[in-house]
Amino acid sequence: MPGNLARTLIASHLVSGAMTPGTEIAIRIDQTLTQDATGTVVMQELEALALDRSRTEVSVQYVDHNLLQTDEKNAEDHEYLRTAAQRFGLWFSKAGNGVSHPTHMQRFGVPGKTLAGSDSHTPAAGSLGMLAIGVGGLEVALAISGQPLRLRMPKIWGIRLEGELPQWCSAKDVILEMLRRHGVSGGIERIIEYHGPGLAGLSAMDRHVIANMGAELGATTTVFPSDEAVHAFLRAEGREDDWVELAADTDAEYDIEETIDLSTLEPLIAQPSSPGAVVPVREVAGTEIAQAVIGSSANPGLRDFAMAAAMVAGRQTVPQVSFDVNPTSREILTDLTRMGAVTDLIEAGARIHQAGCLGCIGMGQAPAVGRNSLRTMPRNFPGRSGTKEDSVWLCSPETAAASALTGVITDPREWARTVGMDYPKLELPVRASVNTAMLVPPLEPERARLVRPVKGPNISGLPELTPLPDRIIAPVLLKVGDDISTDAISPAGARALPYRSNIPKLAMFAFTAIDETYPERAQRVSDTGHIVVAGENYGQGSSREHAAIAPRYLGLRVVIAKSFARIHWQNLANFGVLALEFEDPTDYDRIDRDDVLRLLDLHAIARVTTLEVLDMSKESTFTVRHRLSPRQVRDVLAGGLIPRLAARDLAFEDEDAGNSDDISAC
Repeated sequence: MPGNLARTLIASHLVSGAMTPGTEIAIRIDQTLTQDATGTVVMQELEALALDRSRTEVSVQYVDHNLLQTDEKNAEDHEYLRTAAQRFGLWFSKAGNGVSHPTHMQRFGVPGKTLAGSDSHTPAAGSLGMLAIGVGGLEVALAISGQPLRLRMPKIWGIRLEGELPQWCSAKDVILEMLRRHGVSGGIERIIEYHGPGLAGLSAMDRHVIANMGAELGATTTVFPSDEAVHAFLRAEGREDDWVELAADTDAEYDIEETIDLSTLEPLIAQPSSPGAVVPVREVAGTEIAQAVIGSSANPGLRDFAMAAAMVAGRQTVPQVSFDVNPTSREILTDLTRMGAVTDLIEAGARIHQAGCLGCIGMGQAPAVGRNSLRTMPRNFPGRSGTKEDSVWLCSPETAAASALTGVITDPREWARTVGMDYPKLELPVRASVNTAMLVPPLEPERARLVRPVKGPNISGLPELTPLPDRIIAPVLLKVGDDISTDAISPAGARALPYRSNIPKLAMFAFTAIDETYPERAQRVSDTGHIVVAGENYGQGSSREHAAIAPRYLGLRVVIAKSFARIHWQNLANFGVLALEFEDPTDYDRIDRDDVLRLLDLHAIARVTTLEVLDMSKESTFTVRHRLSPRQVRDVLAGGLIPRLAARDLAFEDEDAGNSDDISAC
């Protein structure tokens, strides 16, 4: 289906495979992005792959997640990442420089390029006309090593935008409308491509908001054209020469088509505890709040902060609300300061924090139990805020600012009428306050080879991964429901995050948001291993491969689910966990926790896609299937991708290109 931009971008980077939805393709990767919560394992994987030097055009290691240094652990990780970036020829963005996605957009994003990132919100770069995909860290490590990225060819979902956004609505309301219509699994195995006349009113940073939260729909990525809005953005960043015009053909066709009339939108809000639980703000207006947080990669633009500042200028937030502002980059903080907006925020009672993810990942700003927290962030999964029994709502900066002033969830349109405020006319700088001092460039190859990455005592090695046995008889240690997120499997927050580079320690947090006894029970059945049974969309959310590694370390060998989220499904294969789906979804209801399941002749997955499972506790059988490619089957049988590479089984299935991916030269 020629003509749409997403297929054009894929075709220009296609290494192998046919662009038929559902079939595996391989694409060349131009750029990579890693952040500190996932990057330490990526660097360990680069060491395991014996990489000499990055083979991409640009690879950047950001420090934006684990910013609180309440003890030595995060500081050790940052030094390891800095020295590993030197060793492997990566750029390094220092702590406090900014959230990876908007910072990468400002300094490195180029229309038409591909980007693989070990963060599920990597698709934010689609706002510049890039093909940007969030994947597991091991796939990023392979991309840095010069290998193509393999994925199933998605369908292309064309969203035609018409009209203009009304006053007091913003880009956040556009993506919340998508989530209201389609929920958290509506974009699975799809690329969302926005087009149409409504784009004219959306800046590049507005598009960043929408592309970022396409991840909450489960989409593979989101693509926008590279038009005059992108040209203006790159000009403001002093990178006008990087602009290339890219757009779909006027007669472009899409696998799925839909229209949004922007003029019909109203302020929206996602209720606790799912990004898909979206309702109009007016329906929940009056609900008391205790916190309003503005920032994160889902509301990163200067406009978003300036709008909030204009709304609170000369006013004071109510005493019972903590009004927190997380600038998304040091550049934006500088521009806000020069505009006088920081003074307006501070005088209104805002707490100004450093540039970083912070509350988005539960690294500080954890709310009180039983009190509502409004956030402009992308996710509100249970406990992600750092508080186990949290109540987090997702909204626009306009709604957050109005609510901080009133102490209750407030429709900004109603607030403006009440206080007699006209819609602000923001005067944003034409040129951004570019400062690259906190971006450390790669070392020259001769100097880089002399660097030895510095590993503190909290940095462990990768766990030993044994091959998949031909026969498994093991208990169902957990049975979970639909839409289980990777936050529920490997939690965020200030308690767990500092152990991201220490797998044995991190494993003790696995699934504790669901069942605090899981790690102990898993250790008791280490001889047999164990199985997890799940509902639909298992593993949604973050790309963190820790959600595969930590349970695998504790003996997880098989997950049987109704369906899987894309990134976690791939991460399970990368670390030797067999992902199976119920042939008949109603069989899920027949299985209980602690049932003992028997799976025989597992090595036959190289030849067949269905297996029979015996529930020994109930003396009944059911059928499961896998969707693994021959490449993924070899990884699972070997116990994971790294063990397979270590065994020098280096040839991937690549019938179209006739090539093998030999990384021995790395």
